[in-house]
Amino acid sequence: MASQTNNTDHTSNRLPGAEKMYHESPNANSANATTNGMNRQMTHEEHQTALAASRFGYGPLAHVNTGQSDRLPAFGGEFQPGLYKNVSERKFANPAPLGLSAFALTTFVLSLINMSTRGIAEPNIVVAIAFGYGGLVQLLAGMWEMAVGNTFGATALSSYGGFWLSFAIILTPGGFNIEQTYIEEQGITSFYDAFGLFLMGWFIFTTILLIATLRSTVAFFFLFFTLDLAFLLLGISYLQRDAAGEVNVPVHKAGGFFGLLAAFAAWYNALAGIADDSNSFFIIPVAHFPWSVKGREMRKQKSDRATV
Repeated sequence: MASQTNNTDHTSNRLPGAEKMYHESPNANSANATTNGMNRQMTHEEHQTALAASRFGYGPLAHVNTGQSDRLPAFGGEFQPGLYKNVSERKFANPAPLGLSAFALTTFVLSLINMSTRGIAEPNIVVAIAFGYGGLVQLLAGMWEMAVGNTFGATALSSYGGFWLSFAIILTPGGFNIEQTYIEEQGITSFYDAFGLFLMGWFIFTTILLIATLRSTVAFFFLFFTLDLAFLLLGISYLQRDAAGEVNVPVHKAGGFFGLLAAFAAWYNALAGIADDSNSFFIIPVAHFPWSVKGREMRKQKSDRATV
């Protein structure tokens, strides 16, 4: 129920025509309505009755913005962890699905390699994806989030775009010689230590973002939770090495597993932002936490229905 209500809100706010048909303030003397294909004016009493019914999910005002709130609930498809402004009049498209998709694909490939899928041990193929898609495209999506006024989306997507660019620079074979310089001057263990600290820094940053998703949706929180664990385990695998001084393989594979979960969670949130009633036969569930604004609102509606 929570997921359907959330996605309906977002779908309806993309339909300004519907809002023009039904939208009036609660104190207005009349409102527009459609009856048998003909437009007529609602009386004040009819509007008050429809407004009351809409609180329980019924009537012509149930699925439109009635003007009582100019804020929409948290939604991973918009990369918004808290209440945010109505986007129906926004001139820009939603850049979040693009950034999420870029992050998801790059993370998906690297995580499979970290898990030694099909015996692949070297992440060289990820360098190209990290430069082109996970890096450049995600960075651009972050800048577009800045243009539409989404601080969280701009911070997260731009930062992870920078992560993939820096990751690609570190691992570019024969290019910047970062890894080779460490090995030649101090040995492979010094590179492992430096790379482990690099990953732990991203673990701290992801934890900061994770805190901001605690009052959002389950899918949104799950994305940052699994990503946080992935950074933590991968960093530990480089810092706490095995007896031979090499990367701790079991911990490294565990990090790859959580990275894989994060990739699918990013794709899931991207699909939630793309799919609506104009292109999909179903709405993507994005259940809200009970303690979120939307969750508390739904509990209040249940309580009101129970008392009625």
